Amino acid sequence: MPLLEPDPEALRPGSAREPAPDRVTDRSAAGTPEPLRSELTALLGADKVLWKVSDLVRYASDASPYRFLPRVVVVPEDVDDVSAILSYAHGKGREVVFRAAGTSLNGQAQGEDILVDVRRHWTGVEVLDDGARARIRPGTTVMRANAALARYGRLLGPDPASAIACTVGGVVANNASGMTAGTTRNSYRTLASLTFVLPSGTVVDTADPAADEELARAEPELCAGLLALKAEIEADEELTARIRAKYAIKNTNGYRLDAFLDGQTPVRILRGLMVGSEGTFGFISETVFDTLPLDRRVTGALLFFPSLTAAAAAVPRFNEAGAIAVELMDGNTLRASVSVKGVPADWAALPRGTTALLVEFRAPDAAGQEAFEEAAAEVMRGLDLVVPAASVTNAFTRDAGTIAGYWKARKAFVTAVGGSRPSGTTLITEDFAVPPDRLADACEALLELQARHGFDAAVAGHAAHGNLHFLLAFDAARPADVERYDAFMQEFCALVVDRFDGSLKAEHATGRNIAPFLEREWGERATELMWRTKRVIDPEGVLAPRIVLDRDPRAHLRGLKTIPKVEAVADPCIECGFCEPTCPSEDLTTTPRQRIVLRREMMRQADGSPVEAGLLDAYGYDAVDTCAGDSTCKLACPVGIDTGAMMKDFRHRRHTPREERIAALTAKNFRVVEASARLAVAAGNAIGERGGDRLPASVTRLARKAVRPDLVPEWLPQLPGAAARDLPRTARAGASAVYYPACVNRIFAGPEGRPGAGPKAAPEGRPGAGPEGGHDGAPAPSLAEAVVAVSERAGKPVWIPEDVAGTCCATIWHSKGYDAGNRIMANRIVEAAWGWTAGGALPLVVDASSCTLGIAEEVVPYLSEDNRALHRELTVVDSLVWAADELLPELTVVARTGSAVVHPTCSMEHLGDVEQLRALAAACAEEVTVPDDAGCCAFAGDRGMLHKELTDSATAKEAAEVGSRDYDAYLSANRMCEIGMERATGRPYRSALIELERATRPPNR
Repeated sequence: MPLLEPDPEALRPGSAREPAPDRVTDRSAAGTPEPLRSELTALLGADKVLWKVSDLVRYASDASPYRFLPRVVVVPEDVDDVSAILSYAHGKGREVVFRAAGTSLNGQAQGEDILVDVRRHWTGVEVLDDGARARIRPGTTVMRANAALARYGRLLGPDPASAIACTVGGVVANNASGMTAGTTRNSYRTLASLTFVLPSGTVVDTADPAADEELARAEPELCAGLLALKAEIEADEELTARIRAKYAIKNTNGYRLDAFLDGQTPVRILRGLMVGSEGTFGFISETVFDTLPLDRRVTGALLFFPSLTAAAAAVPRFNEAGAIAVELMDGNTLRASVSVKGVPADWAALPRGTTALLVEFRAPDAAGQEAFEEAAAEVMRGLDLVVPAASVTNAFTRDAGTIAGYWKARKAFVTAVGGSRPSGTTLITEDFAVPPDRLADACEALLELQARHGFDAAVAGHAAHGNLHFLLAFDAARPADVERYDAFMQEFCALVVDRFDGSLKAEHATGRNIAPFLEREWGERATELMWRTKRVIDPEGVLAPRIVLDRDPRAHLRGLKTIPKVEAVADPCIECGFCEPTCPSEDLTTTPRQRIVLRREMMRQADGSPVEAGLLDAYGYDAVDTCAGDSTCKLACPVGIDTGAMMKDFRHRRHTPREERIAALTAKNFRVVEASARLAVAAGNAIGERGGDRLPASVTRLARKAVRPDLVPEWLPQLPGAAARDLPRTARAGASAVYYPACVNRIFAGPEGRPGAGPKAAPEGRPGAGPEGGHDGAPAPSLAEAVVAVSERAGKPVWIPEDVAGTCCATIWHSKGYDAGNRIMANRIVEAAWGWTAGGALPLVVDASSCTLGIAEEVVPYLSEDNRALHRELTVVDSLVWAADELLPELTVVARTGSAVVHPTCSMEHLGDVEQLRALAAACAEEVTVPDDAGCCAFAGDRGMLHKELTDSATAKEAAEVGSRDYDAYLSANRMCEIGMERATGRPYRSALIELERATRPPNR
């Protein structure tokens, strides 16, 4: 055991607590029982079977109000694995549930036996027919698919608000639609073909001309059963008419019985039934979509009305004018959305009855846009609008940023309203649909029902399609609250069905909370046909029992999860999963949502329980050590939950007083530490040049085993040499800015490798620069030399202070949770910067995006009151912004390269600098590519050297995309991220500032 192994007990919840009624019981503390674990391991391999109690707990929760602990989680890589799992389940009498993103709102992604993760190994997009179609694997997010299609001017029809996280497989399985899809652009209408695995293991590709013949040979009873059901339905004219009427409005409750009317063969019937089947009929392994035009001419408005009735009355008029989206938000929704960054603060004081409509028109060209705007203006002339806050404009705009802000507020409905719920309460999200002309009545009736049962009334939805959403918050640990929820649901279902003849589920699919009410909506005859369809396709009931069909009238009350209070930064989390695709450790250990889910389970446990011990034992590595701390989860979360900050706090809790003192000592003596680090890098590089990287790598590996892997970095072959000890000489007089070279750039050399090294040729067969040379064969300058040169060249010289050595942005200590050291360095850098900039008279230009973020934002909570006042006087500018906004307009590009691929860092995302990186690359190269799979590289300072497996996992998809072709330049703007990407791709990444210097360098210089 390492000498400084952290004590898991340091993370034990300290508060006195009673065991929760829904806690994981002690009998599950050992994880997956035998022989289930060993049999699946033998079948699939150990790496595809997740069996620890921490694995089971993190998969037990999704975005729904339910929680069910699986017996085991398996992670298949291909269709053969899925078929093997289904065959095993048949033979052993077990049940199987498929889970992709876990963003479904009704428990569809939860199972009590074998849970199958079909996200991790199931991503990929192939654009077909110049964008007219797309072949998409089921674990691909909607946003990722649309990013690939956007280059062709196309997009998918379904557009759920959770597009950032939800997967295409889940969208099809739930027939999720979204803001614009309605009944014409959803999966049922836009799928060209499907490939799926039936419960028996039979694989069907509906695009195969021989599919029906092969299915009849493999599954004759299935084919006969489907055709018999089709004949029976078609023979009943009243039932046929009822089915058609039910799908005239949005409806995802129950199975798509219209598939029997629309499909003429068993394969075509199955193609329709699979849509919205919620994983109960089979596994969708591949989809082919017919795509739709991406109309880029957008006009939108957020219009405020005095009441729901007034807003609802305007909806059909905008529909007639051609609006592609008309979204409704009531007053409670608008007021709650102020928790979302960018939403006007004065919405918090909106009058109670205020209601807003978000209206959007999209056109392919200027003429179409102008026609829509004229139609919108005509509608506006007859509206009774109000201006209840200073920020309200009630005007249509073409400004993309303004429109994006409106959509951000609308899409945050669930998380913003849910995030503001009372601590400890469970959140239930419901959606339903009524005929659009009954919208106002339905809104008023719903709000009255919510109020009468003691729920905070809030409603939003896709008004153009009569589709409304609402939330209910209650304490699932209190029986009286559960009964209150039940009473509400009984009346709600009666209201929707009896008064409005609506759909109990418009786009969220049946799930566990509406399954008991299925017959109430569809009637006995249609419901029994759904049961018979299930028996025909899955006669042994292997797949997802109780998710669509359940005869238990209280099934919607089973498995409701309690929400114990956790750390304040994470307590508002509703486990929506929006954070997961951005997380670097998503495919390695845990995600932000799972880190919170695990913490909540600790809080449910009795102090010292075997389950708590198992969770704590795994949490150190799975949650704390392998968190990159990049906080991109905060950007993805609609209410800004920063799980990275919570992990940094946990790192702090694990430190011993001695470790904190040592960290503070390194901050106090950082000038010596910096020089020593530079010498160590030089020594390691020298040893590597003479005898290869084996010796320094072996030494660091031994040290990591002896001390602790999270404290001792591992030597990596991709590490550059040491930076020059002396920085370029500059003058303070006449300087336009103070230039602060980050400590990482004062320790590690740039792409020039080692000071004085000559150029290397490009690797054989690849154009572009070698790792130590420029495109023109000349030695590449250091980053500091490049920044000084381009600034001088643009007539805006910079000054490097003589005493930058020994200062740092404090991120070193902040990222590791060393509070004392962080406080020392944070105050030192602000005091120094204030002096260098003459009290903020000059901007401070920082040449590493993470350091810019550190000085501009992250140091603030650790400053003294006096230094906070100094900090407010500073203007901290990232070198990307300095170059793109201040220098580029004054520079002449003389040598553009052919192509460049860029890696936006997570700090750039926080700072909003990605467009500046793109602008610099576009100035230097004819073609610029931002990979669709670009994300945080997780090198995170030195974390990529502490846990290189984290960076390997985080960069895998982006590296594959980058490696699919050659580029002339590989650009970013943070040295450690460049090292991480070079390690991942084998390509020579460099700062965009170095490339700008090369592109603008006068000839013969």
